[in-house]
Amino acid sequence: MLSARELRDLFISWITLSIAFAWNLHPQTFFSYFFTYALALLTAFIFHELGHKFTAIALGYHAEYRAWSYGLLFALTLAIVTNGAFVFAAPGAVYVFGTPNRRDDGLISLAGPLMNLVVAIITLVLIPVLPHYSSTLFFIFRVNAFLGFFNMLPVPPLDGSKILAWNSAVWLLMSLALGFLAFVVPALV
Repeated sequence: MLSARELRDLFISWITLSIAFAWNLHPQTFFSYFFTYALALLTAFIFHELGHKFTAIALGYHAEYRAWSYGLLFALTLAIVTNGAFVFAAPGAVYVFGTPNRRDDGLISLAGPLMNLVVAIITLVLIPVLPHYSSTLFFIFRVNAFLGFFNMLPVPPLDGSKILAWNSAVWLLMSLALGFLAFVVPALV
């Protein structure tokens, strides 16, 4: 169901983001943190994009992920040039072929942050169950909660703008849930 080009683009985006974020937050200990970042971004970024893709397919559209080379290069360059002070990533997107109506566009857009919400909740529940992995699970939780919340901002081209245009109640509920997970729960744990 994933084309060879799509698999390649997802892999390149994932590895590039993992390098950029691991370097951004831990330039001196990059190799110690790379695999943790790679795991977190696998669940946050890849699952988010696949949520968009498979929802579009379920609604009858053809959809494929495409990496944005300039966005990936910018993220990597910014992480290295600022020596870990700042990184911003625009790795690519799932392109939906056809013209989805407002409802379908909203549902397709909702699927990405919804995946982040589900992964965040699952990892939060697993923390007390798997205490030896609690720091890694908490990191995966935080990355998913923040990415989901960020994507709910009602600013084009982010998912939140399309969700809000479709259903303001769904947008508000998802924004509050992800905001709570991203900003309140970490202060409580």
